[in-house]
Amino acid sequence: MTNARAIVIMGVSGCGKTSVAEGLAAALSAAFIEGDSLHPAANVEKMSKGIPLTDDDRWPWLDTIGRAMADTLHDGKSVVVSCSALKAVYRDRLRQAAGGALAFVFLKGSRALLMARMAARRGHFMPASLLDSQLATLEDPSQEPGVVTVDIDASIEQIVAAALVGLKALS
Repeated sequence: MTNARAIVIMGVSGCGKTSVAEGLAAALSAAFIEGDSLHPAANVEKMSKGIPLTDDDRWPWLDTIGRAMADTLHDGKSVVVSCSALKAVYRDRLRQAAGGALAFVFLKGSRALLMARMAARRGHFMPASLLDSQLATLEDPSQEPGVVTVDIDASIEQIVAAALVGLKALS
């Protein structure tokens, strides 16, 4: 019997998914998967041009993330994944791929804070102009089972610590 678990760090662009996921993976001695690195080239090109993705664009990407999680769990290793997972149907698809044993850490912040973070980033394909479309797409998961909501108006270390406390409470 393994205690392997899968955790998705989710939220809109600019909320700190990658940094928090890396910190959480290190704290849990888990594998880390950067969800953005699994986007097909066509998705990256679209976002780079400021064109929001559609559900049809996202399904193959979510399936790839789901397979990567399932493979890691199958190997008996825990995994932390960064993935926007903006809609409930996306989260359900990821839960199904992970066999249901999936926790989410929702990184929540104000539009002003998110915009400031996105504007400060360099070399990222996602332009700040897409923040509003992401916020419009976001279906707040706070009331779903297995979800920990963490406010991002703190340091990465504080956000990771709050996520760890919330995840422990889910166990």
